[in-house]
Amino acid sequence: MSLRSFMYSTPVFLSVFLLQEAVVTQLRLPLGGFNLLLIVALIWAALSTPEIGALTGFGAGIAMDLSQSSSGPMGQWTLVMIIACYAVAFLGYGDDNIRANPINIVLLTTAGVVAARIVYLVLGILLGEQAGNLQSIFWSLAGTAFWTAIISPLVLKVISFIHANVFGLSSRI
Repeated sequence: MSLRSFMYSTPVFLSVFLLQEAVVTQLRLPLGGFNLLLIVALIWAALSTPEIGALTGFGAGIAMDLSQSSSGPMGQWTLVMIIACYAVAFLGYGDDNIRANPINIVLLTTAGVVAARIVYLVLGILLGEQAGNLQSIFWSLAGTAFWTAIISPLVLKVISFIHANVFGLSSRI
């Protein structure tokens, strides 16, 4: 990632973080809601190379660790986001059929959000955090998957456009 691309993508993620903290956390949605920063980071990673995906995960993970709504220890979201963004970028990088079809990106993002939440839960249990009962965990994961599947197509076009302009790519979704 060049310095120019880094400087252009930083304000994008900072504004998404501020939007997440100021607006999205105030929404009271049934079944738990969604995390806009997680969705945007995974879409950005799905459109990028694995190296850029890992860098995206690192930046988004630090922002999620600094969030006031984060309950885990510092660095837990960073680790989870590096793994999730790298995996999503790796899965989407080799196959142009995934990048060319917006439905595939939405499905990959939704699966990535659920997988990231599961990894966060498992790491939290290993670090001694309280997880709650199995029914509440299931409903939270189901609600997150539902809201991610609803929100992802809405932000995909905007993120795709910004990603193409930041990296100077001529192909857009």
